[in-house]
Amino acid sequence: MTPENPDPQPIIIKKKIVHSGHHGGAWKVAYADFVTAMMALFIVLWLMNTSDNVKKAIAGYFRDPSGHGASQGSGQAGVGEGVGVGKQDMSRLKDKLDAAMKQTPQLAKLRNQVQMTVTGEGLRVELLESDVGTFFESGNAQPSRTGEDMLRMMAAELGKLPNHMLVEGHTDARPITSRTGYSNWELSADRANSARKLMQQSGLRADQVTEVRGYADQRLRKPENPTDASNRRVSIIVKYLPADLEPAKPAAAAHDKPRTPSHS
Repeated sequence: MTPENPDPQPIIIKKKIVHSGHHGGAWKVAYADFVTAMMALFIVLWLMNTSDNVKKAIAGYFRDPSGHGASQGSGQAGVGEGVGVGKQDMSRLKDKLDAAMKQTPQLAKLRNQVQMTVTGEGLRVELLESDVGTFFESGNAQPSRTGEDMLRMMAAELGKLPNHMLVEGHTDARPITSRTGYSNWELSADRANSARKLMQQSGLRADQVTEVRGYADQRLRKPENPTDASNRRVSIIVKYLPADLEPAKPAAAAHDKPRTPSHS
């Protein structure tokens, strides 16, 4: 209060009250984070209770999603279902290939010319020639139409496995007459290499075939008959997985364990 203005000036304070109809979207972000964390927890719990085979397949996929590595989980169902074939599973692989052959009438007729044997090296699949030439024409290193169909079918099945393979070529003892010096050695190696190339174009990975061998007539299937047509053959060997990558055997169930007899 001053002499000029005896009445005091009132002080007015204005308070603005805002009534909001919503509380923003921050809660949605928090809820999404919670759901994501729960999903990750459940995945980890599931992985902890899966078999070693599944763990290896999943780990292989994340190491090499394109499927070109030595051990991967491709997610494809088939012979190997993305898991490698060990020693105890080679007979199963043999049955699967035989079943795949039966699905194609043209290939089913050739079952007697396809010999599959489980050996110390792996599963050996041999394509045996006939007198008229079935998989390769006489003296020719390029597969016939039937040979192409057989090799493509095998590549589609074996390409699902992480197992490595090798391809062998064999001839009979009948020499090749050639002015260029082309012999059974070159023919056996060329046929094995042609089979390798076609199979890699049809499903095998680029690094899946580790060896290509040409034996000419040095490993006859029928030594007692060196000129027999079945001596002319191409062999595909599916090699065993290394011990550290071989699928683990399933653990025995608790009720399968022998019980110790009780004495009353």
